[in-house]
Amino acid sequence: MAKHDDIDRELADLPPELRWREWMRRIEAVLFASATPVPRAGLARVVGQGATLDLLLDDLAAELADRPYEIARVGDAWMLRTRPAYGAVIRAVGDVGDREVDLSERDLAVLAAIAYHQPVTRDGLKDIFGCEISRDLIGRLVARALIAPGPRAPRRGAPYTYVTTRGFLAAFGLADLRDLPDAEALRDAGLAGG
Repeated sequence: MAKHDDIDRELADLPPELRWREWMRRIEAVLFASATPVPRAGLARVVGQGATLDLLLDDLAAELADRPYEIARVGDAWMLRTRPAYGAVIRAVGDVGDREVDLSERDLAVLAAIAYHQPVTRDGLKDIFGCEISRDLIGRLVARALIAPGPRAPRRGAPYTYVTTRGFLAAFGLADLRDLPDAEALRDAGLAGG
């Protein structure tokens, strides 16, 4: 018996409006308890067949509109996160909830290159930066779950490529890669190499 088979997902004994509210509470509870973004399939396991997950998430987001936290889409998953306006308040307490991405300038530059050029090999990164990118640097980014191996490159030796992860999206507050700043606009503003 699967772990989720012991809950009543359909809630047929409740009137429709109470059923909907309970499904919203279940989603909120799952998101609250999870340290990582929860995929659609995970959320679908706590609601009934008649539930429209996107509408439930929209209604829950509307209900949380005046709260200090919000629902955020991260790729094909969702999470609760503190609204940016409360960041300074949380930092004032100390290390409570501290999830800041603490990377060197070089690590951030390589991470940005991977984000904009993925899937990219270490040789591709060497072409971008004009020097070898160490396995240690790649290992640090993998260890922090910001990047992961992607598909093998379709050339001799089939080298690994690297792609960003759901953890990358969550760390930088992005729903998906389309939310990355426009590379050309960054160059025009003098914030990126040209």
